[in-house]
Amino acid sequence: MSLIRRSSRLLTAQLRRVQSVPVAMYHENVVEHYENPRNVGSLDKKDVSVGTGLVGAPACGDVMKLQIKVDENGKIIDAKFKTFGCGSAIASSSLATEWVKGKSIDEAGKLKNTDIAKELRLPPVKLHCSMLAEDAIKAALADYKVKQQKKESN
Repeated sequence: MSLIRRSSRLLTAQLRRVQSVPVAMYHENVVEHYENPRNVGSLDKKDVSVGTGLVGAPACGDVMKLQIKVDENGKIIDAKFKTFGCGSAIASSSLATEWVKGKSIDEAGKLKNTDIAKELRLPPVKLHCSMLAEDAIKAALADYKVKQQKKESN
């Protein structure tokens, strides 16, 4: 009897997963980041050690905010995101925040959308999501650099 109960729970869990995102359209890497996103949240945008990038894709309506916190040695010690968009956009944001943590500013600036798309196995129709993530990283880095220049000039 316990075998039947356990099988029933497993089937119910699988059905819930199918209902949450169309699994047939997404690779398991996308589904994993969509269902268990990493680093969701916000950092204090007024903090001079925080860079904020806000980007959007008018064609599909996706909006992505990605923030980085940089230590005094130029190393990214934290990253957060908030994304309004499809599963691929959320997964791209989640992966991007994981990848920038621990990197220097220069290393983070070298991350490419093609690397994100490859890791998530994004289909061609969803490549714009990985491009948004790259743009958000670059925008956050640019915002951080502007804040640092202002800080140095004061």
